[in-house]
Amino acid sequence: MAASAAVRPGLGPLVTGISEIVARRLERGRTAYAVADLLRSRLPGLDILTPREREGSPDGYVSQPLHSEEGFSIVSVVWRPGQETLIHDHVSWCTFGIISGIEHETLYRDMGDHLVEIGRADNRPGEVSGFAPPGDIHKVRNTSDEVGVSIHVYGADVARLGSSVRRLYDLPVR
Repeated sequence: MAASAAVRPGLGPLVTGISEIVARRLERGRTAYAVADLLRSRLPGLDILTPREREGSPDGYVSQPLHSEEGFSIVSVVWRPGQETLIHDHVSWCTFGIISGIEHETLYRDMGDHLVEIGRADNRPGEVSGFAPPGDIHKVRNTSDEVGVSIHVYGADVARLGSSVRRLYDLPVR
């Protein structure tokens, strides 16, 4: 089980602030942007994870819930250099902040029988972004030479759902 908010520096103020935003019941895009503003001002440091948690795994990126409740979850993601996700989208709005490494994100549009790449972004330490479905089809890869750590906030209870991923895409990219 994840360590409590009291043991994870910076987690308590995030939980409190996100709870207040979610309680306002804004439209999901507005919620994502409000949480992004909060995360931008309160992005935790590497000490939110233990040294062992910050190592990641040679088998693939590690996603670990730090806090989950009915309206949202806070998840750490640890990526060794070169590790990446499959192309996917999410069940809810999402906000993420980069603590270390570079998360290279490729965005796609679903054309029915294939995907089209519609954009790319290099998300660097200190940068925060947010989005809401639809239009959140993407793949993420750590393109830096260091272990990447990021904090993701999802508008869903990932402890109950098991993941924030709605769908994996195996359509050809044209």
